[in-house]
Amino acid sequence: MFPQGAQGPLGKLSGVTLSPNVDQTVEAAVDHRKGPRRRGEELESAILTAALEELTEVGYAALTMERVATRARTSKAALYRRWPGRAELVVDACKLHRVADIDLPDTGALRTDMIALLRQVAAKMTSPFGGILRGLLAEMTRDPDFARLIREQVHTAGPATIRVILERAVERGEVERRILGSRRATVATDLLRNEFLMFGAPIEDETITEIIDDVYLPLVLSPAPKTASAAGSGGGAE
Repeated sequence: MFPQGAQGPLGKLSGVTLSPNVDQTVEAAVDHRKGPRRRGEELESAILTAALEELTEVGYAALTMERVATRARTSKAALYRRWPGRAELVVDACKLHRVADIDLPDTGALRTDMIALLRQVAAKMTSPFGGILRGLLAEMTRDPDFARLIREQVHTAGPATIRVILERAVERGEVERRILGSRRATVATDLLRNEFLMFGAPIEDETITEIIDDVYLPLVLSPAPKTASAAGSGGGAE
């Protein structure tokens, strides 16, 4: 519910240049009334970019509408005319900068599709967006309304991608259709998210293949494949 090649938490990502010091940025901000007048999409883009920068630097818990307005060099009123609160603002900022976007793998087999998918998610977790994800997930446990917004408008990218991958697997005869609506469908990404929250990033490629080969494929493939440990315990019997 998670771009490669990022240059660290103060680098450039998705066209956003992060300030090296948020406090200096706030203190040095000029009066927004003295700057060029921006309207419509230009102003909204500036606000959403500022929101993502704040989210990256201070996290959701410390993000305020006032800080975002200062960074965007506009007024709080301009923010509140467009968003009722910071939750909706953050959701739109994540969507604009494609925080949760994933390219759809199409390798011709479920195993390699899912490994490619998890590698993409792991790469996002290693980038500055990993810190954003950690903060959002933590806030979701405290704020039910915010959790609903994230699930409905940001996190949908992951499950939607998995469904397409599984539908292709159903067409190839790898997976039974009943799996599509079951909890088994998202087990792989659930385990990857748990690994990230418990142990941080980077996530080793070996961990990804273990999640897929030892847990995910035995749950969803039809018929379930034998794992290496199961094959060894059978004494070589067919």
